[in-house]
Amino acid sequence: MSAHRHHELPPTAGLPLQLADLWPGRRDLATLVATQIGSPPLILTCSGSAAFMVALKTLAARNPQRRRVVVPAYTCPLVALAVHQAGLEVVPCDVRRSHFDFDPDSLRKACDERALAVVPTHIGGRVADVADARAAARAVGAAVIEDAAQSLGARAHHASVGLDGDMGFFSLAMGKGLTIYEGGLLLARDPRLRSELVRTAHELARPDFHWQSRRCLGLLGYWALYRPRGLRLAYGRPLRRALRANDPVRAVGDDFSLPLPLHAVGTWRQAVGARAAVRLPDFLYACLERARRHVPRLKAIAGVRVLEDAPDTFGTWPFFLLVLESSRWRDAVLERLWPAGFGVSRLFIHALPDYAYLRGIVPGMDVPNARDFAARSLTIGNSPWLTDADMDRICEVLERTRS
Repeated sequence: MSAHRHHELPPTAGLPLQLADLWPGRRDLATLVATQIGSPPLILTCSGSAAFMVALKTLAARNPQRRRVVVPAYTCPLVALAVHQAGLEVVPCDVRRSHFDFDPDSLRKACDERALAVVPTHIGGRVADVADARAAARAVGAAVIEDAAQSLGARAHHASVGLDGDMGFFSLAMGKGLTIYEGGLLLARDPRLRSELVRTAHELARPDFHWQSRRCLGLLGYWALYRPRGLRLAYGRPLRRALRANDPVRAVGDDFSLPLPLHAVGTWRQAVGARAAVRLPDFLYACLERARRHVPRLKAIAGVRVLEDAPDTFGTWPFFLLVLESSRWRDAVLERLWPAGFGVSRLFIHALPDYAYLRGIVPGMDVPNARDFAARSLTIGNSPWLTDADMDRICEVLERTRS
């Protein structure tokens, strides 16, 4: 069965910009978002990776004898690159079966007196088990940094994610809900630690005309092209070129390099983000309503597991994260739908030890659950343009390709 959509759906739901968002002005984006999510003051950085590096550098200055950072073996390669650029050691930890969260036994084996930080990760708006990560970290005197790059607006125990650990960070990159094309937000509950983070952020990030110009142009491009017609050009064509070249890493944008940029965020992008942020709560609610409509349909397909909210958590829904019962089935679905414009994609192509360009940064080790998750998972973008008819076509392919 052939399934092709004329206009392109994105693989994840970003908040579209409006023309009125682009007018210059001075508005405090970090303060506005902190008020929305009910957090202490937020620190604005040039990316989620930069926010993570600020956290790591601050912790390393406090505890120079500790150098190991424990991260899920299934996570964004930028996490490993940020740890390396901060001068620290990556310790990949295997995940639970059919899930992205830390496997509790593996986590305790990975944590020892050399651990500086443990990084529970809220992937795709789903909330990780921070309590267990905190218990494992506290047992060895390590800190907890919540990676909430994909989960701005998610809540756990009636509070924003990022507040259960010592620190947390969000990303304002494309497809992360609110975007300034690239940006990050860092938080800490403790005022003294927050002051140290502010000092570190100022030391690392300096004005940079080159990067500021690139990001401003990128944000204008996002405003102009983040819609189905524009995405055909900006996202669909490069995707299909990468797939024809049998390069899935490039197809999902997992191809990163060092050094990661560190620079100040200009006032114009902050103003754009602040104007758009006013619409963020309604946008996240609309994503939730689509999820409530589509998740039961997906769950009704035998052999499909949809990752949902754990008890007492309230996630965001930038995309649906599915785990199929076999890698063969997953691959058959992707063969039909990944190049077809329906917003079906993969999240991270490999477990961290399996990226060729991370050799020498991530130690080679056996992480079977992470590899299995990478082999059996796929995503469906939950963008404003996803229709019931689109979901029907996706579900039809899921049902017909099962073997």
